[in-house]
Amino acid sequence: MKAKYIILPLLCVCTALAAQPNDSNRHQHGEDSTDVFFRHLSLNELTVTGVTGSTKMKHATAPVSVISPQELRATASTNIIDAIARQPGVSQLTTGSSISKPIIRGLGYNRVVVMSEGVRQEGQQWGDEHGVEVDGSSVGSVEILKGPASLMYGSDAMAGVVILHAQPTLAEGTMRGSVATEYQTNNGLFAYTLSMAGNQKGVVWDARFSDKMAHAYKNKYDGYVPGSQFRERAGRLMLGLNRQWGHTRLTWTAFHQTPSIVEGERDGVTGQLEHEQTSLTSYGKSLPFQLVKHYKLVWDNSINLSSGYLKAIVGYQQNRRQEFEESTTDYELFFKLHTLTYDLRYLSHDHDGWKMSVGLGGMYQRSGNEGEEYLIPDYRLFDVGLYATATKQLGERWTLNAGLRYDHRRLHGDELQEDGNMRFADFSRHFNGLTGSVGAVMNVTDQLNLRLNVARGYRTPNMSELASNGVHEGSVRYEIGNQQLKAEYSMQIDLGLDFASRYVSAQLALFANRIDNYIFCHRRAEVVEPGYLTYAYTQGDARLLGFEAGVDLHPIHSLHFENTFSYVDAQLMHQPASTRYLPFTPAPCWTSELKWELAHHSHSTLAHHHHGTRRSAFLLNNLYAAVGTDCYLRQTHIYRADDTETATPAYLLLNLSAGTDVHVGGKKVAELYVVANNLLNRAYQHHLSRLKYADVNVATGRQGVFGMGRNITFKLVVPIQF
Repeated sequence: MKAKYIILPLLCVCTALAAQPNDSNRHQHGEDSTDVFFRHLSLNELTVTGVTGSTKMKHATAPVSVISPQELRATASTNIIDAIARQPGVSQLTTGSSISKPIIRGLGYNRVVVMSEGVRQEGQQWGDEHGVEVDGSSVGSVEILKGPASLMYGSDAMAGVVILHAQPTLAEGTMRGSVATEYQTNNGLFAYTLSMAGNQKGVVWDARFSDKMAHAYKNKYDGYVPGSQFRERAGRLMLGLNRQWGHTRLTWTAFHQTPSIVEGERDGVTGQLEHEQTSLTSYGKSLPFQLVKHYKLVWDNSINLSSGYLKAIVGYQQNRRQEFEESTTDYELFFKLHTLTYDLRYLSHDHDGWKMSVGLGGMYQRSGNEGEEYLIPDYRLFDVGLYATATKQLGERWTLNAGLRYDHRRLHGDELQEDGNMRFADFSRHFNGLTGSVGAVMNVTDQLNLRLNVARGYRTPNMSELASNGVHEGSVRYEIGNQQLKAEYSMQIDLGLDFASRYVSAQLALFANRIDNYIFCHRRAEVVEPGYLTYAYTQGDARLLGFEAGVDLHPIHSLHFENTFSYVDAQLMHQPASTRYLPFTPAPCWTSELKWELAHHSHSTLAHHHHGTRRSAFLLNNLYAAVGTDCYLRQTHIYRADDTETATPAYLLLNLSAGTDVHVGGKKVAELYVVANNLLNRAYQHHLSRLKYADVNVATGRQGVFGMGRNITFKLVVPIQF
C-alpha cells in the first residue's frame, strides 16, 4: 500500500512534542504500537508521534508524507529516492536506474535537503548525475516535509526536506537480526543485506552490511541500455548507551557505488546504442563510469532536564567522487569533499500550553580537485544559524505555532591557473538570511481539520552556480558560473484540509510560492569548448502554484481504493513564451491503487493457532494483493528556448503486487513480496529523465533513451529472533 498522505506540523517537529519520552523510556512505559501512528520517527531524537484511526492530529500546519518500514519493504526500487518518488508532490530526476535526485513540488538539487543519520547528506548534490549516497536497506522509515523548511534546516531547504530515519533502537534485553534478499528480472538486480541489533542493559548496537549489483536494463525500443549497470556496497555500525539521563550514540556508515554512465550515443546506420564489446548482461563496469565513496561518522546525544531536553549532534562526512572516461585505472575528474555539521538545541516541556525550542546549527565544508579536469574551484564554506520556535494550544480547537531564524554563510573559492591562463579567480562571498514561519490549525469538527502556514525560505547559490568554468560531462555541456548571483528568497503559503470518516478519508494541500532571484542555467551562443554547448547561470523571479490531493475509499475493512493527484505550475515572471516555464517541472501525476487484504490476524489469534491443532502451525498473515496505475499526463509547460526541453507525451503504467508474512508455530519466519512494475511493458520517457535528450535513433526516429520495461521483483525478508 502506498504511504498515507497525511499532514504533520512543520514547526511543531521541534516544539510540540518536547515532552515525549526518549527511546529507552518508551519501552519502560510500555508503549503500545497500535496506539501510535509513528512509533519512532525522529530527527536528532526529536520524536514525532501521532495517533491512529479517528483520533485527529491537532497540531498540524504543513503537508508531510510518511513512508512506514513495511511500505518500504513492499516497494520495488533501485535506490532509496526511487522508493519514495510516488509520494504526492514528489518526483525524481534520473540518470539511468542507479542515480536519482529528489524533486519536491517542482524544485530540486540544492533546494532539497536530505537528512540521514540525523545530519544533512552532503555529496556534491549540485550535479545532474550525483545521486544520494545512502543505502536504502538501512532506512527504516521516511518523512518528507514539503515547503520551505529553512527555519529548522537553514539554507537549501527551500523546497523541503527528505528525512531518512534509521531503525529505532530495540527494547532492553532484546537481540534481533534479519537476512533479506531481492531479485529483479529486467536488469538482473540482485541484492542482499545482513543486520544484527541489540540492547543489553542499556548498551545498544546495530550492525548492517549490504550488497547490490545490476546489469543493463532493457525496454522494447532500445533493447538493453549500455552503461546502466551498477554495483553498490554499504555498511553501518552503531554503538550507544541508553540511560535515565538520556542517551549517547556513535554511528559510522560507508557507501561505495560504481555506476556506469549512459551516454546514449547511437550507431549512425542501425540506430543501436553504442557500447563496448562486452556482454550487456554482465555485472562488470564499463567506460565511462563513476566511483563514489561516502563515509559518515555521527555522534548523537540527548540529556533529560527537569524543564525539557538538550540535544547535541555532530557529524563528519567525506565524499570522494571520481569519473573514469578513457581508462579503468586513470580518473579524469576527482572531487573530495569534507563536511562537518553541528546542531545544538533545547526543547522545553509543556508549560501552560506553551512549548518552545531554541537551537544553534551549521556546517563547515572543504572541497578539493584531485583530478586532471576541473569544473569548480577548490572552496571552503562556513555557515551558522540561530533559531527559536514556539507552539501554543488554544482550547480544544486551535493550535498556533511560529518561529524565526538567522543564518550567516561564507564561501571562498581558490585561484587556479592552468597553462598560464586563469581558470578560477580567487573570490569570497558572504550571505545573511532572516527567515520565519507562522501557522495555525483549526479542528473545525471531529472529522474535519483546516490548516494554514506561511513560511519564508532562503538559499545561497552553490559553488557550481557561482564559479563553474569547465566541461560538465554529466550534463554534456560547458558551464559558466556567475559570481554576482544573489541569494534566493521564497514566500510560500500552504492551505490544507483533511477529512476522515469510517469509509472515506481525504486530504487536500494547496500552495503558492514566490521565489525572488531564482537561479537557473541558460544556453549561450558562444562556443567555449568545441563539441559542447555553452550554458551560463543567471537568475530571475519565479512563482509556483500547485496542489496535492488524496482520497482513500474503504467501504469494508479489508478493501482500500487509494488515489492521489499532484500538480505544479512553475513559471519565470516577466518572460516571453519560450522562456516562461521553469525547466524540468514534473508532469501532473495521478496514482491509483486497489488493495485487498486477504488475511490479517491479531497477535491473540496467532497465539491461538500456535496452541491449537497442527494444521494451524503454518499460517499466512497480512496477506494482500493489489493492482495500481501510475498515470503521467502530457507535459507541455517547458523551457523551449534553444531546445532546452521538449514536451513529453502522457503515459500510463500498470503495476501488480502481493505480499504476506509467513508464520510457523506462532512465530513469523519470513516476509515475501512480489511486485510487477510496468506489467504491459510500456515504452515511456519520464519528463525528468536526463536520458530523454540522448541521440536520435535513426531506425525509429525516436530521440533519447527510454525507461525500464517490464520488471518483476521478488523480495524475501527472514527475521532472526534471539
